[in-house]
Amino acid sequence: MSLQGKVALITGSTSGIGLGIAKALAQQGATLVLNGLGDPVEIEKIRADLAAEFGVDVYFIGADLTKTAAVEAMIREVESTCGQLDILVNNAGMQYVSPIEDFPPEKYDLIIALNLSAAFHAIRLAVPGMKARGWGRIINVASAHALVASPFKSAYVASKHAILGLTKTVALEVAEHGITANAICPGYVMTPLVQKQIPDTAKARGITEEEVIRDVLLYAQSTKKFVEVEELGALAAFLCSDGARSMTGIALPVDGGWTAH
Repeated sequence: MSLQGKVALITGSTSGIGLGIAKALAQQGATLVLNGLGDPVEIEKIRADLAAEFGVDVYFIGADLTKTAAVEAMIREVESTCGQLDILVNNAGMQYVSPIEDFPPEKYDLIIALNLSAAFHAIRLAVPGMKARGWGRIINVASAHALVASPFKSAYVASKHAILGLTKTVALEVAEHGITANAICPGYVMTPLVQKQIPDTAKARGITEEEVIRDVLLYAQSTKKFVEVEELGALAAFLCSDGARSMTGIALPVDGGWTAH
């Protein structure tokens, strides 16, 4: 399998799952466009290290994906700088844990903007070019929470259920154009996003952080292990291959058996 000559934009790719997917696609020869938050010096090191390790061109666009205009500018910049956009991985996301009656409305709006609306805008802008070239891969990093719910995560669960619906709809619309759209649904991965929610979950449930890990995060994952980012990268790379050209509009759980319950 080779992705040489393909350009991949991965949002939220300066750490965690997004960076793992970026590495997997770079390993197959794809040109990378990274996006995310963090210290500019550290981000430049990540960019340079990826380029050196895999021998591919790597760019970075620090767009604020909660703003529609910034998403639009990002897609235009990818197409103008790289000439095309073949693989779109919508991975950027955020979480907030709170009982619904205390859930700050501004947090709800922010989560929907980043987890759902940003993906919608990126997809609508990327699809015309993909159609023109007769090839494209859209991968939405959803969550096991696209399939099941957990308490105190109303905005996140709503956004992830919605991203799965968006994935299915897009898949049907582009199916005759050599484009696939799929959702990867990870269980718990020890990423910065998960690390940040542990103390909030402990507070919301009145338990210790150790109990959160054992009795909440890994309770439903039958393997009792966190999912590794490398597993998700390998799946994303496969979805970009010719072997997956008939796989579209589906949710692919990588969750240690969570959604099998």
